[in-house]
Amino acid sequence: MYERIKFEDSKYSKDPVLGCALEGVASIIAGIEDVSVVIHSPQGCAATVASAYDAHEIDFTKRKIGCTRLFESDIIMGATQKLQDMIKEADVAFKTKVMFVVGTCSADIIGEDINAICKNMQPEISAKLIPIMAGGFRGNSYDGMDIGLEALFPFIKKEESKEVKTVNIIAPQANLNPTWWADLKWVSRILEYLGINVQCVIAHNTSLSELEVAGIASANILLSHDVGYKFAQKMQDIHGIPLILADIPLPIGMKNTTGWLTALGKYFDVEEKVQQIIEKGEEFVVEILRKRALMIIPRYRNCRVAISADATIGIGLVRMLFEELEMIPELLLFKSDMPESQKILERELDDLGISPKVAFSIDGYQIKKALADIKVDAVVGSAWEKYIAEEVGIKIDFDVLNPTNRDVYVDKEYFGYEGMLNILEVFANDWERAFRSKEINWKEC
Repeated sequence: MYERIKFEDSKYSKDPVLGCALEGVASIIAGIEDVSVVIHSPQGCAATVASAYDAHEIDFTKRKIGCTRLFESDIIMGATQKLQDMIKEADVAFKTKVMFVVGTCSADIIGEDINAICKNMQPEISAKLIPIMAGGFRGNSYDGMDIGLEALFPFIKKEESKEVKTVNIIAPQANLNPTWWADLKWVSRILEYLGINVQCVIAHNTSLSELEVAGIASANILLSHDVGYKFAQKMQDIHGIPLILADIPLPIGMKNTTGWLTALGKYFDVEEKVQQIIEKGEEFVVEILRKRALMIIPRYRNCRVAISADATIGIGLVRMLFEELEMIPELLLFKSDMPESQKILERELDDLGISPKVAFSIDGYQIKKALADIKVDAVVGSAWEKYIAEEVGIKIDFDVLNPTNRDVYVDKEYFGYEGMLNILEVFANDWERAFRSKEINWKEC
């Protein structure tokens, strides 16, 4: 069991580390191909939507975004007509089958009834209008992803028959790996090798036709422990598609990868093929570490470490750091607070027999306070945690998560056996940098 940290003097958030609900909604919409978006907002919110398309690596020629560009006068006097005009203009210009009409904080303040506007305008608009309220008052980016997933649900047709060995993959982008799409590719390659078809990815490079027939899948796989549980449960209740592998850590580290693959093989009755993957993967890791990282365990042994991450990667890192690197996880700081992921964490900590201090739904101020109050030797996190660690006097920081200071030109997964090595490569380089002198002034003799 763990000890829950209490922050008595942090009644109000001082440094939020998560974006607003619009960021999450945009992340889902940007994963759907050939749809348009109208944002009822000041022009700055359009940049948030553009960032979501950047995250999916979709170039400008394929983005169809319209913004009402609200001003102070619109907030005071109302802007219904402005939204109606933009919807009409976007329908003519973009010519898409579906248009998402997204309300933001400004629309919330005005009290704009986006649902009613879309309903009344639908007869004169060619595109199917999908209203979504995504104001920041409604939550953070994780909440926004759940809102976005809920908006996709009506597209999925009810299918009585199911395709054997066919899955939907849900929320791959809810992952702080700087190249999360590499994790998605790793999962897709594993499934293909095992003869399991990916029916639909919800949502990344997803066509409307793929989304419509997502109901024929025989199972759903959620690639996040931070979002998507409500959507997956609804898929199970309405479409009869079970959510599998959701009660175990994702494949971060060697033992978690072996456990995740074993559970996958058992569910789809492909255990022999899975065993081949496991044996080959474990042999690959051992060979690499034997040749190039012989001192890796002595280096990290008994290093007291803090993890500041999402639950998706953070929970998996606990076992990897403790059992495989012999570090001591003293402090776990998670940026979400999903009850389902908390249960997974509790089981992991009980199984490992460790009792770190833990906090959920953490903000920047609380991260800094926890790192200042609880003694650790190193921090696993992002560029955020790197700077905070330096401020509070922690010498070693591992910059493995988004937002990162590292240049990334080649996609590197964190899932799987090679993914473990990718993480360890970052650890090794950051460890070496931490002990390089920044103060020696070399002089010529």
